[in-house]
Amino acid sequence: MGQSTEELSTDIAGTRQSLAEDLDALQDKVSPTAIIDRRKEAARNRVLGVRDRVMGTASSAKDSGSSTASGMADSVKGGAQDAVGAAQDRFEGSPLAAGLVAFGAGMVIAGMFPATRVEAAAASAAVETAKEKGQPLVDEARSVGQDMGDSLKQSATDAAQQVKTTATESAGRVQEEGQSAAQSVKSDVQPGS
Repeated sequence: MGQSTEELSTDIAGTRQSLAEDLDALQDKVSPTAIIDRRKEAARNRVLGVRDRVMGTASSAKDSGSSTASGMADSVKGGAQDAVGAAQDRFEGSPLAAGLVAFGAGMVIAGMFPATRVEAAAASAAVETAKEKGQPLVDEARSVGQDMGDSLKQSATDAAQQVKTTATESAGRVQEEGQSAAQSVKSDVQPGS
């Protein structure tokens, strides 16, 4: 004959549980918050990867810094020369990184001496020039951020619509299966069948 009522009830419960798990997984995948989090993490990883390629990792910086610090203990001048020499060895073939390290070493040494009026005026002029030259970069970054936000908004809207459609279809299927199972049980239970 057919399946017993208990078997049908178990099948229906299993189907509902499976459907609920599928919907939860789908919702996690297409959730606007999850999409944004995944994209932010991917962008962060790209930035960190570029930084590590240019500047090296924290452990290599620690090793380089400890040897540089022991050299600076001997004398400021000797330490600066050691830092520049170590930076040149470490960042050979990476002029941007070597320039940044040399600039940093120069800033440390310059910080040990008080600024003169001429230096203060030059620093003020440099800040103003940097603001003028940096504004197009700030505008471009803002534009890129806006474009990314618009793209994420569209993706989130599409994903939400997809979830709604899938949920509606799944609810219809569960209802049909439930009605079919109820009809089957009803026909099995009726006397004289």
